[in-house]
Amino acid sequence: MPDRRPRQLTVDGVEIGDGRECYVIAEVGQNHQGDVEQAKRLIDAAKECGVNAVKLQKRSNRTLYTREFYEQPYDNELSFGRTYGEHREALELGADDYRELLRHAHGAGMTLFATAFDFESADVLAELGVPAFKFASGDLPNTPLQRHVAAFGKPMFLSTGGATLEDVERAVNTILPLNEQLCVLQCTAAYPASAEDLNLNVITTLRERFPQLVIGLSDHQNGISMALVAFMLGARVIEKHFTLDHALKGRDHAFSLMPEGMRRLVRDLHRVPAALGDATKRPLPVEADPLEKMGKKLVAARELELGHVLAAADLAIKSPADGGLPPYELDGLVGRRLRRPIAFEDFVTFDDVEPIPEHAGAHAAAQP
Repeated sequence: MPDRRPRQLTVDGVEIGDGRECYVIAEVGQNHQGDVEQAKRLIDAAKECGVNAVKLQKRSNRTLYTREFYEQPYDNELSFGRTYGEHREALELGADDYRELLRHAHGAGMTLFATAFDFESADVLAELGVPAFKFASGDLPNTPLQRHVAAFGKPMFLSTGGATLEDVERAVNTILPLNEQLCVLQCTAAYPASAEDLNLNVITTLRERFPQLVIGLSDHQNGISMALVAFMLGARVIEKHFTLDHALKGRDHAFSLMPEGMRRLVRDLHRVPAALGDATKRPLPVEADPLEKMGKKLVAARELELGHVLAAADLAIKSPADGGLPPYELDGLVGRRLRRPIAFEDFVTFDDVEPIPEHAGAHAAAQP
């Protein structure tokens, strides 16, 4: 039988799950460009936008890449070095840098954690005491790394780009026996990802397959609207790339959200639960004035004498709806005799007409 425990994950004291606000992660990655001060500005800007956490990326480049890959030429407009290794090293922050940023984030009231791309980086982050870990989509098959990080006992976020459901199940089954604090993120590993490639209905598939786990979206799409759709489908974590300037050097900046976009995303995600309401269709107080102006009532189309038998042509449908009967009562007035004279455009009510005789009403009810 499937596990029916409530979906819940707690990260740095914040509870994530169904019935709670969406948890928003600003994915800075390496948009700090290897500059600690730039990373601090990104943390501060993310805080002002109302996000819950900032996420970086940690690599031990010489052990992560093959020597051939590390030393290959990397001469292009996005490069920070002559070789791919030099490029990656230029963007990397060391343990002391992370220690400084963790202090800064704590002082700003912001949660800061990172993706660990290898064992050495995971150990550095664990020693620094980060409150959570992220696995990149490329490490979904990396069960040895998953077991290693799970043993730290910290909450984990698992991206699932480029995967089958069986790939996701393998990773989840690797982690859960060691650590139940897991969030699975639907992800399309394209940078950026087009809306047509997001496959957001997988969120429903993941929620059904893993009923005990919080499900989210690592969103690489250039915009905010699809994240709102993901929330409606049950995603309770949204990760979006974040920058201070689209024109900065690097692949991620162009499709990352700038502060104004991130601020609107957080605002709109937090509005959704209130906007959904309680599912009861009813008039709302805020609708009263507009509907009075737009609405209509039944009024006399001309002066009508006492005793006049009403015909449809005697009545008009006019705004505002500030009294009288609504138009759907027109048929109930036609054929009835007036008990008082009615002035032009005065509204008409059932009190103004004689009642239908009981035998007439019974006869009318018996008609097919």
